Amino acid sequence: MPAAALKPKPLPTQSTAKRPVLLDLPYAPLEKRALPPGRPREWYVTHNRRLKAMRLAIALLDSGVYMPNQARNETIRDTAELIGVHPPSDTTCHMVRALMRYSR
Repeated sequence: MPAAALKPKPLPTQSTAKRPVLLDLPYAPLEKRALPPGRPREWYVTHNRRLKAMRLAIALLDSGVYMPNQARNETIRDTAELIGVHPPSDTTCHMVRALMRYSR
């Protein structure tokens, strides 16, 4: 028996299926949950800073800023105003550039 006959067929994708593959759209964000109690205050501050940096990095990428050296503090703060979040600190701006750097 040929080896190719023993391989299982891969599942069809949108481009190879005879009929359209149903996608789970529209996307709905997950329900927000309360943060776990009992952590030190610094943990909550860092956690929220990371979330804010992630939102800003995504917004910058969506607006066409792909390189960290293009994202100066002023650019990041202008984007924050555009998406409706409080202006980020210098530390958060640094974190946004780090996220952009390491996602490549």
